[in-house]
Amino acid sequence: MDLLGYLRIQAHANALSNHRLGLAVAGLGTADWQALRTGFFPGLALTLNHILAVDLYYIGALHRDSDLREKYAAFAPCATGVEWARRQHDSDLRLVALCDDLDTDAIDAWVELPRRDHVQRDRAGHVLAHLFNHQTHHRGQAHAMLAGTAAAPPQLDEFMLPSEAHLRRADMQALGWGEMAVYGPDR
Repeated sequence: MDLLGYLRIQAHANALSNHRLGLAVAGLGTADWQALRTGFFPGLALTLNHILAVDLYYIGALHRDSDLREKYAAFAPCATGVEWARRQHDSDLRLVALCDDLDTDAIDAWVELPRRDHVQRDRAGHVLAHLFNHQTHHRGQAHAMLAGTAAAPPQLDEFMLPSEAHLRRADMQALGWGEMAVYGPDR
């Protein structure tokens, strides 16, 4: 497997996991969505809004969007799980499209990340690796928090293996993806 294929699978796995989390949190009432819980960001709303805000920033940087700092500072948190699921889905599709269009030059291209007092520069491949790690880290915390609600924590880690297609068939269909398009002919 080459790096381009791996990054494309990672982007799809990320979106599928967020899709499953979105289905779980969409049914939560305001009290469960806003409740304080144990975690780095102590609550589902806080944790999932953090994921979304950071995604918008890094994906915007990868797309070379202007005014990243201003957009990040103006981020409006989602008031409900339904809103989060919708906005995260849109962000995830933008990331999938970016990864689907990557080539080897794009992975090595420099990305500017405007910070408060400087502009950080990293290669796109490193930014993507960081973003996927960030997502996984905080999704795991949200997953644990869901155990304290009426919503069952969804399975989040079965996307990477081509042989587990039967475990994701319904989600792949809901997202409009085919196994061949994501994994290629040599699965």
